[in-house]
Amino acid sequence: MTHAEQHRMILELKEFSHTMGGRDRDEFEMFLKRDRDDEDLDEISRKRLVQMVETYVRRRPRPR
Repeated sequence: MTHAEQHRMILELKEFSHTMGGRDRDEFEMFLKRDRDDEDLDEISRKRLVQMVETYVRRRPRPR
């Protein structure tokens, strides 16, 4: 996963941060800080970021 993909995922999650509770909110804030500092995430953090995106970001099909 590239830094650009990580940044995109964090921006997507930012819109849903108000629905997060306890541990998820703390981890998301840590991801935000690491993104601001331009740090790459380790493997465990990447997996957790992907899980959070799958949990919180709702992909809706566009109406035709």
